[in-house]
Amino acid sequence: MLKRLFDACCAAIGLVFAGPVIVCLALAIRRESDGPGIFVQERVGRNGRIFRCYKLRSMYGGVPSVPTHQALASQVTPIGRRLRRWKLDELPQLWNVLRGDMSLVGPRPCLPTQAELIEERLKRGVLSVRPGITGLSQINGIDMSDPARLAEKDAQYVRDRSLLLDLRILFLTFFGRTGTGVRI
Repeated sequence: MLKRLFDACCAAIGLVFAGPVIVCLALAIRRESDGPGIFVQERVGRNGRIFRCYKLRSMYGGVPSVPTHQALASQVTPIGRRLRRWKLDELPQLWNVLRGDMSLVGPRPCLPTQAELIEERLKRGVLSVRPGITGLSQINGIDMSDPARLAEKDAQYVRDRSLLLDLRILFLTFFGRTGTGVRI
């Protein structure tokens, strides 16, 4: 209950401040390439429920919906590369947090087509929590290309989760050097 309240308050405040940035970035994306500035994609949420996840579009229109690690560099727009580097493409997910589809911190939501990852997460009880914008796997540099390793780190988060751990993950996401061997 406390985590949900924290998430909703932070997401609401975040959207107030990030809203104008999201609008400006969406307009810049539209100016650079055809298609909407905000991209909507189905993702697997808590208890395996499918939900609509919002992101700033970082790829050219008409590109197949694949996990980020499978996308070709040529499919990513120039502004998309910068958005991904600074994780700004994730800002619209604050709306998903406010709606209750996601949390600020938790396992990253995967695509419904990522059957191996879904199976690994089911075995470890990872789907019992809301997915997050950032998580323990992300600050440890583990992506979806290694489903078993990712699911194990996500399961560690589920076992150890607390508001203090969430605050530490958020701090490392914003100010730490994520993906460089940080161990929690």
